[in-house]
Amino acid sequence: MKISVIGTGYVGLVTATCFAFLGHDVACLDIDEKKIEGLKNGEIPIYEPNLDKLLESTKATGKFPIFTTDPEEAISHGEVIFIAVGTPPKPNGEPDLKYLEACAETIAKHAKDDAIIINKSTVPVGSGNWVYMLIEHANPTLLFHVASNPEFLREGSAIFDTLYPDRIVIGTDGDFAKTKLAELYRPLIEQEFKAPEYCHRPEFIEAKAAKSKIPFIATDITSAEMIKYSANSFLAMKISFANQVANICDLVGADIVEVMNGIGSDSRIGAKFLNAGIGWGGSCFGKDVHALIKIAEEYDYKPDLLTATCDVNYRQRNLVIKKLQEQMKILKGKRIALLGLAFKPNTDDLRDAPALDIASALIKLGASVSVHDPIAMPNCKKQNPDLAVTYVDDVYELVKNKDAVVLVTEWQDYRDLDLEKVYSSMNGNKILLDGRNIYTPDEAARIGFKYIGMGREAKESKPALV
Repeated sequence: MKISVIGTGYVGLVTATCFAFLGHDVACLDIDEKKIEGLKNGEIPIYEPNLDKLLESTKATGKFPIFTTDPEEAISHGEVIFIAVGTPPKPNGEPDLKYLEACAETIAKHAKDDAIIINKSTVPVGSGNWVYMLIEHANPTLLFHVASNPEFLREGSAIFDTLYPDRIVIGTDGDFAKTKLAELYRPLIEQEFKAPEYCHRPEFIEAKAAKSKIPFIATDITSAEMIKYSANSFLAMKISFANQVANICDLVGADIVEVMNGIGSDSRIGAKFLNAGIGWGGSCFGKDVHALIKIAEEYDYKPDLLTATCDVNYRQRNLVIKKLQEQMKILKGKRIALLGLAFKPNTDDLRDAPALDIASALIKLGASVSVHDPIAMPNCKKQNPDLAVTYVDDVYELVKNKDAVVLVTEWQDYRDLDLEKVYSSMNGNKILLDGRNIYTPDEAARIGFKYIGMGREAKESKPALV
């Protein structure tokens, strides 16, 4: 099938590459000339594991995507046109739809009759109707169809999530688009393809093998749009719930990891997204929860649970500062190392990253802050030139003579650290604040650290009862 993708960010580029890998003819449009020139040479402008390899593999099949800044070339190419432009939040939490509006007006000029225009971007409920209105107004003679196809990609595992999704959701108001999109997605629904091993994540190999067929959920446009916001809001709520319980565990002396293991084993609840810590960040959860809040408020409905989800999350970042103050009293003049900058592992994305808020708060209180991240440091230097931190390329150099080390992002590199070597390099209080609960408290305490978890602590061993 001939596919057009408008926007070459995380969603657009992964979508385009995977469809090209599956054998479709793909054209990608972006206004950034430098990015497009790089993509023509196989240069990936984002960090997403193995995306460069998958894009390169399309050359062998003759399906390497067309990358262009020419709207006519890209849009007239497509039977199916995916809109994958940004919808960043405004200061009041509403999504900014200026790129979506410009995209719709451009499509109206260049699309061919019977084109299916799909909102792949996360857009407010009602955007399908709005896009239809914009295109129809700009080109009344064009025959076209509008659909919603929300993405459920996780940065760091976006290829896997595209090729082996939990479900495919399509929102349409007509049989033509539904039939066409079912045909488009058939190789994924039926799992009729063979992907290179680097497209798999080891922890998901068993799950992948068990998926004989992917659920195809066909609904109306409004419900499809609501599915996306509801899914992300629920996942964010699960994390915030775990964090609120963790804070209670701190008060009563329970271990949040044990508590979440206990409740997550209930099939009605599930274990995923119950990891307590310093909270979620990134471009999706906060934006989507706030957008759903705004939608509710348009109808004079107060979504208390969604509001609390955000409040709990952002308090977790401040809790890091409070925990350090409880141990060191005064932070002025203290030397603190942060492990991780990206909002999650396996990405260089710093949007709404907890590390940035934590670093800024520590600096404001007079601490000296040094940071390390396996991937995100170049991005941080570029995007936050006024952030007064010291960037250190080697983790063991980072921790030298530090009073406290704060684990912010759970990169595998940090899970594999030699904690005894870290301890011996530090000075002063030798605090290990485990913001993601990835270390064993008793082991850290045995080494000598003052271990601080999020809802857990080191337990002193007790003599056996006689």
